[in-house]
Amino acid sequence: MNAKYQGYSFPMGDTVKREKVRFHNRYGIELSGDLYLPKTASEQLAAVAVAGPFGAVKEQCAGLYAEELASRGFAALAFDPFFMGESGGAVRNVASPDINTEDFSDAVDFLSTRDFIDPERVGILGICGWGGMALNAAAMDTRIKATVTSTMYDMTRVNAKGYFDADDTESARYEMKKALNAQRTKDYKNGTYARAGGVVDPLPKDSPVFVKDYYDYYKTERGYTQRSLNSNDGWNVTSSLSFLLMTRVFASPLSPHHQSPYPCVDKESRTG
Repeated sequence: MNAKYQGYSFPMGDTVKREKVRFHNRYGIELSGDLYLPKTASEQLAAVAVAGPFGAVKEQCAGLYAEELASRGFAALAFDPFFMGESGGAVRNVASPDINTEDFSDAVDFLSTRDFIDPERVGILGICGWGGMALNAAAMDTRIKATVTSTMYDMTRVNAKGYFDADDTESARYEMKKALNAQRTKDYKNGTYARAGGVVDPLPKDSPVFVKDYYDYYKTERGYTQRSLNSNDGWNVTSSLSFLLMTRVFASPLSPHHQSPYPCVDKESRTG
């Protein structure tokens, strides 16, 4: 399967233009982004850096949100976090909450130094699993003037307790850590990193609703792109270890009865 729109999961609007950009983080890793701009602008623009969902790339939801923001007069940067998509890093498909938090500030570095952007009007948008990283960045970076999260669950909670808190016991967490650390040893011996697998395919008939939602986006023409982790072979198995130590960023527990952790929308489903 190929992405529907020349590498992207969504079409471009007539009032928006897109350009490839690259910038670096504090750790010296170069990141790749798509900068969406309104075709006509007579003054400095407010800007938004956009990333997520967890395991998606800029050609999917982040780009869709950025394109919509640009159609409403913003400069919007959809970017691939480090080790993902077109961004740098020798090891691929691995998450690190501290550096992924930093990535938002790196995007703010880039946006704040563009002549056509007002550095006093720069915000961030974290989608799905990247919402927590956006909140972390907002707590640390005083340059961020507005923060929005479009997210249905807490990455730390779902890694530590499982979906619907199904594994919320001390023994279950200990066994998970044992298994993940055993995988580290195997990876080191093998010189490669085992992948967790993307969204399940084929989809079992008895799958819960949220897994069907995953499949409907990441494994169909609606949202598939070639670089997406969720559409293909997924994260490195050991990525979950980092989230077990991440400070919870949500003020109160989220409902364990949510249905769709990835709030991605079709172009046709937008409203006003």
